[in-house]
Amino acid sequence: MNRLPRSITVGGVAAAALVLVAAVPAHAETEVAEPDSFTSAFTVMATPDQVINNDGVAAPGQPGAAGQFNFRINSDLEIICYDITLTGVTGDYQSPAKTATHIHEAVAGAAGPPRIAFPNPTPVGDGPRTSSGCLQGPFTTGVMSAAGADTGTGFTLAQIEANPSGFTGDSHTVDFAAGVVRGQLSQVPVGGISTGGGGASTVAAAPEGDSGLAMGAIGLAAATALGTAGYLVTRRRAQRS
Repeated sequence: MNRLPRSITVGGVAAAALVLVAAVPAHAETEVAEPDSFTSAFTVMATPDQVINNDGVAAPGQPGAAGQFNFRINSDLEIICYDITLTGVTGDYQSPAKTATHIHEAVAGAAGPPRIAFPNPTPVGDGPRTSSGCLQGPFTTGVMSAAGADTGTGFTLAQIEANPSGFTGDSHTVDFAAGVVRGQLSQVPVGGISTGGGGASTVAAAPEGDSGLAMGAIGLAAATALGTAGYLVTRRRAQRS
């Protein structure tokens, strides 16, 4: 992680309202194995033209860059599995959060705080960058609000399920501190066939809108992995203990 001695914009959140956390809180999220089932799935078509600054003003990210964020959620177990691919991104990551790749609570065209910090896609270089895994909450971001709480405090995955368009995925670099790419979460159908990984996947129709730009930039490999829109996952809600 890269930490800065000065304030910068974090995904459009006013820097004055955020301070760096010296250490990760005691109950931070943990890396876990993929669960047997998921309650929902989401995709993000992230492009540079969707990036805004802390004032909600357009602050385009890196030209030619694109991001594919795929999320599978089991909100009963508070687990989110992620598959993130960035293409056309150069330079080092930079963010006052504990990583530079996030889900923010923010509608399109608006600023909002980070709620989950994901491992940054690697390797850092001119080629595609990827990261995959599963995190279990409670979640932390390493950033604190003016109220003195980590911006992940109190956040639950059920909030994404209730209002996916109110959340955005992004990543930040040295040259594009406001965001190198950004895009809103879009829910994909739940239902597909089981796979060896414990989830399910199949091909679905591509969402309408700007996703075609992102998919073209990401390339055929990412499109195949996503199924040109997102994957379907088995809906078998885990029973609460």
